[in-house]
Amino acid sequence: MKLFALKGSENLGASVARALWTELDPCEERDFEDGEHKSRPMVSVRGEDVYVLHSLAGSAGSSVNDKLCKLLFFIATCRDNGANRVTALVPYLAYARKDRQTRSRDPITTRYIAQLFEAVGTSRVIGLEVHNFVAFQNAFRCETVHLDARRLFCPEIRALADSMPVVFFSPDGGGIKRAQLLKEAFEADTGLTTGFGFMEKRRSRGVVSGDLYAGDVKGAVVFIVDDLINTGGTTLRAAEACRDQGAESVYAVATHGLFNPGVEKLFECPAIDRIMVTDSVAAALEAVVNFPKARIDILPVGPLIGEAVRRLHTHGSIADLLGVED
Repeated sequence: MKLFALKGSENLGASVARALWTELDPCEERDFEDGEHKSRPMVSVRGEDVYVLHSLAGSAGSSVNDKLCKLLFFIATCRDNGANRVTALVPYLAYARKDRQTRSRDPITTRYIAQLFEAVGTSRVIGLEVHNFVAFQNAFRCETVHLDARRLFCPEIRALADSMPVVFFSPDGGGIKRAQLLKEAFEADTGLTTGFGFMEKRRSRGVVSGDLYAGDVKGAVVFIVDDLINTGGTTLRAAEACRDQGAESVYAVATHGLFNPGVEKLFECPAIDRIMVTDSVAAALEAVVNFPKARIDILPVGPLIGEAVRRLHTHGSIADLLGVED
């Protein structure tokens, strides 16, 4: 096995390598004055089972498109140099939120991204908590593996809730299934019975609306569940609604902490007690440093990804990592 992590994803890559009791293999990356770049493995990959990790969230000095091109080019380079298989480890998959047409002539970027990975010879794509699991599976013709972070969050939720009643809450209709799955996983792990709620959200030309609210949160510890937090507007809106309905405390739970400009309002909002995310993107760790009062808890996903790689490499079962029956 050969394991690489591209620039911007080295910390997570090192965490995955530790879980595998190995080290990252060296690679070279060069950026040129005109914006072009090149990358290559610094060890032979001929005949090898290669894993390349890169989280496709934009950051200062490196856009989503830059990271995507670098990952695709590196995969193609490995195939050109004789790699037997190349698996893309993409903890955060860019462009996955646009998985269907909602307006005339809309793009379906999830499918386009899949075609790009397939075009460069990717054997398998491993994603973590993609925006739409079904769309992710259907878009790719190559093998896909979808990991989720439910089991990582459950012990933390149990500790935060203590003996209080728990309600899982979706901030919009599209995330109801995701919140329900976390609810079911928590109840299976703890034997407790929990409540559920959601609110309506419609977005048109950047304007969010919708007043429908469902669920009883009075006197309960509420966990608002989403796949990602970008600017935090959706989470903030749901948190304030839950507080208005009498929630005792409110926590935000999301796998990907993108934390783009504007998220400061969420960090400063008294309606949110704490924010729980993973280290799937570097922005989450940077936010802890840049916003020391933001009350952010970071859960590591390196061990989960590493275990998935180990089992796939040895042809073992990964059903329990996927939250499905074998």
